Amino acid sequence: MLKNLAILPVGGSLMSMSPLMASPDKNVAKGPLALDEDIYKSIGVVPIINCRGTFTIIGGSIERPEVHAAMAAASKNFVQYDELAFAIGERLSEITKAEFGIVTAGCAAAMKHGTAACVTGGNPEKLLRIPDLSGLDKTEVIIPRHSRNVYDHAVRNIGITVVEVDSMEELEKAINPKTAMIYLLANRSSSTGQPMSVEAIAKVAKKQSIPIMVDAAAENLSIPVVHFERGADMVAYSGGKAMCGPQCAGLLLGRKDLMLSAWQASSPHHGPGRDNKVGKEEMLGMLAAVEAWTTRDHEKEWDRWMEWLNLIAEKATKIKGVTHEITLPDGLNNRAPGLIVSWDPTQLNITGEEVAELFGRSEPRIAIGSGGKDGLTSINVTPSQMQDGEAKVVAKRLHDTLSKKRSTPDTSMAAAASDISGRWNVEMTFFSSKSTHHMMLEQDGNWLNGTHQSDFAEQDLYGTIEGDTIKIRSHFKKPGDSVVYMFTGKLKNGQISGEVFMGEYLTAQFTAKKWESKQRKQKISVPGGPPLAT
Repeated sequence: MLKNLAILPVGGSLMSMSPLMASPDKNVAKGPLALDEDIYKSIGVVPIINCRGTFTIIGGSIERPEVHAAMAAASKNFVQYDELAFAIGERLSEITKAEFGIVTAGCAAAMKHGTAACVTGGNPEKLLRIPDLSGLDKTEVIIPRHSRNVYDHAVRNIGITVVEVDSMEELEKAINPKTAMIYLLANRSSSTGQPMSVEAIAKVAKKQSIPIMVDAAAENLSIPVVHFERGADMVAYSGGKAMCGPQCAGLLLGRKDLMLSAWQASSPHHGPGRDNKVGKEEMLGMLAAVEAWTTRDHEKEWDRWMEWLNLIAEKATKIKGVTHEITLPDGLNNRAPGLIVSWDPTQLNITGEEVAELFGRSEPRIAIGSGGKDGLTSINVTPSQMQDGEAKVVAKRLHDTLSKKRSTPDTSMAAAASDISGRWNVEMTFFSSKSTHHMMLEQDGNWLNGTHQSDFAEQDLYGTIEGDTIKIRSHFKKPGDSVVYMFTGKLKNGQISGEVFMGEYLTAQFTAKKWESKQRKQKISVPGGPPLAT
């Protein structure tokens, strides 16, 4: 039984259960919009120092000056989009050595259009049937289990059937005339030398003329692209990560025939990709980012990142008991050094999770990671999107926070106000709909365990009851999908009411009522043999 739930963790930090989307009366926009460095604050939004890396939810990356210049120049004229796309495709081919390339509305759109290309082959009548693939000959995409992830929704959006495999033997058996494509995530399991590497899969796929698409969203752009050398036919990149292009742009490189079919599936053409519009400004901004990638002084950038990490580490380790470690990447994904600052939480009376939460919710706001092992707690810093001058701010705040004298935290728990064991019907109120969930709770003092039946699955839960305050956590998870439910509520008059925090999916409200079974008093007669009628 789990008995270590003091506070509910979210994504490596302690997340307040209050609504993330403040109601208008709580967060009134000040206005008018200030077109300067205070643009965010002018509407009541506080900017963040990014020590986490290229996460979309905090802005991805800072666009390079060349990108700004290209987008500004592109905004001054009109142009025919197919002509623009073909010209950009040829230029991308020159730079990257790929056959062709297209700019998309992010990496997910690149994956979506690439999948459409493999399903339709450039046939517009097939394109216009998506996502209804009845009558089409290519309707399945094979995905190794090691490549399933939340981003493969972009592949599924085309309406294909995912065929999940866990070995080369299963992959070979899964290939059939309906196979449109094989999707691979660029990770350790698909790297050279692994049982289901790109090379190993390509040997099988090439014999059957089945295209392979590699999702390399967070990778550094390699020239020539390493995945083509390993046997891939298409590679999708994010424009707003390592390349520091437009945040809403992506890149799809690969075989020219597939690229042309993918462009056909993209906006401005009508069909399933019309909702993934990419403008002329983003198209040329992305091209500018790729061109800049080839001339950037990557060694100088690395040295600057190391300088920032050393500055933060030097300041933090002046505190007795605080240590640090510099980590180095071993691949192309999120290729940047990292800093781990560790300490004994029983000595400083604060955890890395608490530091990350404090930094993220108060000014100066800093997005920072947290973790811990071997009895130590830690915070971690990724410098790739930090800006000049921010390392000093981070170093000072971290030093001030860790050096602050704190009393030993009170870990005692208030006695439970009631025994809430049993079955509960949970009415969920989402932003624009309602649903009924169910919970089976087992209580051991302050500790709760049991099951949570959500709309489409059943998952284990755990939590606490302190006085009349109840906190429960469950995790809906299956290949390609994940929703965390964190319930915080009050017990009153036999009901539990409160809020549900759902991570990136924000919040909902809930009211739980205990299920009371109707007692039935009736004798049971068991037949003495097989039925004489059915």
